Amino acid sequence: MTLARVACRAQVGLAAPPVQVEAHLGAGLPSFSIVGLAATEVKESKERVRAALVNAGFEFPAGRITVNLAPADLPKDGGRFDLAVAVAILVASGQLRPRHDLSGTEFLGELALDGALRGVRGALPAAAAAAQVGHDIVLPRGDAQGLMWLPGVRAHAVGSLLEVCALLEGRGWQEPEREVAAIDAAAGCASSAPPPRLDDVCGQALGKRALQVAAAGGHSLLFVGPPGCGKSMLAQRLPVLLPPLAPQEALEVAMIASIAPTASSMAGSEAASVTADASRGRGPPRPFRAPHHTASAGAIIGGGSDARPGEITLAHRGVLFLDELPEFDRRVLEALREPLESGRVAVSRAGQQAEYPAAFQLVAAMNPCPCGRAGGPGCRCKPAQVERYRARLSGPLLDRLDIRVTLAAVGDADLAEHRRRAPCDDSPLRARIAAARERQWQRQGCLNAALPAAGLEERLGVSPGAERLLASARGPLALSLRARHRCLRVARSLADLAGSAALDETHLAEALALRRGLGAE
Repeated sequence: MTLARVACRAQVGLAAPPVQVEAHLGAGLPSFSIVGLAATEVKESKERVRAALVNAGFEFPAGRITVNLAPADLPKDGGRFDLAVAVAILVASGQLRPRHDLSGTEFLGELALDGALRGVRGALPAAAAAAQVGHDIVLPRGDAQGLMWLPGVRAHAVGSLLEVCALLEGRGWQEPEREVAAIDAAAGCASSAPPPRLDDVCGQALGKRALQVAAAGGHSLLFVGPPGCGKSMLAQRLPVLLPPLAPQEALEVAMIASIAPTASSMAGSEAASVTADASRGRGPPRPFRAPHHTASAGAIIGGGSDARPGEITLAHRGVLFLDELPEFDRRVLEALREPLESGRVAVSRAGQQAEYPAAFQLVAAMNPCPCGRAGGPGCRCKPAQVERYRARLSGPLLDRLDIRVTLAAVGDADLAEHRRRAPCDDSPLRARIAAARERQWQRQGCLNAALPAAGLEERLGVSPGAERLLASARGPLALSLRARHRCLRVARSLADLAGSAALDETHLAEALALRRGLGAE
């Protein structure tokens, strides 16, 4: 046989379109060419494949070798095609004689020069796509850990090219490793540091209450306060209050992590921790992303030449924390408006377009003035300076923040009370939050923050007293229609947190109070 075909998959966003790797051995002067809109790193695979074949004990074929990656109009990048190219060459040269037809098997992995297999970005979406069409997939052993959240996949984890050849020749099909000892060791490593507790924050009863309401309803949140008052500590504890990810949510998060720009796979300690959680029947913790305020729009929203996901996608099903909010570039902040509403983001480039999920919970923090002391001792900020500082945040963006609270500096009395108080367990609070979220899912199929605006008052069951209170507050607070709806959603979360079926004026009054972090709108 001088022609062989092997299946692989490319990566376009979260999609993994199929790619047919065709290898042809022909007569002529020795040459090795790869065609099919291959990027530079794909063309460099010629040297990796050549060295891997020789070091694994195979003979590199003499003559003219042509490898085609079809379809020709689909961009291909990365080292994910190395294994498929090597297998195709071995089959075409007759050095590998598979016992089964390879049309139902896909190959994914980057080859080292000694024939070992390295993990690649996007292994989990490729495995999911293969499972949808009923194909087996052969992939590096390091990428197999993330498959714990993917039911129905027929994956075979291997460590080298020689293992792949033994696999294809019928010397044992192996499933992804799920050794209990490795799982227990990973769980012990992951649990060595105790999780943060809400009780670690000194004082700030209002901030803690706002955090509980945000966790109960999935609401966005803004903390305004002087430096050192606990804004960042409160934000870091929001993921701890949220319930663990459900299996489908965990799969979404794992797929996004597998294509992240900074990670080639789910291998390593992160994947081991996820696997350990799976073995115990619970989901992994929710993502928490805290980009620096110098981050570009491409880093936050997504972009680059290959339209990679940004921080809002990496925070999907988790928390995106923006500290020093006014210091972010205004274009970056304005770009957050649409994803906050839709939960998705479309990244378009000249040669590629991709749509990513971005259902994140935004938590932001800022100082009340440029110096941070806002009228306290040592503050010399003039009113015009304070106004310019706050004007860096546009009205439409502030309108989309459900909860806005102002925190005071921690005093000596707060510190003394914090030292006297015994440590408090967060388990009862997490149980209340989980119960409130479960009520929302059973009642309306989504969290309160995601409720559609159409027919909102009727859906929430607003009492006449609450209607009158909202009508009287709309003028003095200059509430827009969007702000009115967001106040109602927060009030509904307060009622759910209290276990109340009705939304009355007490809940609405607290919701209005939780929206005045920067004063009237």
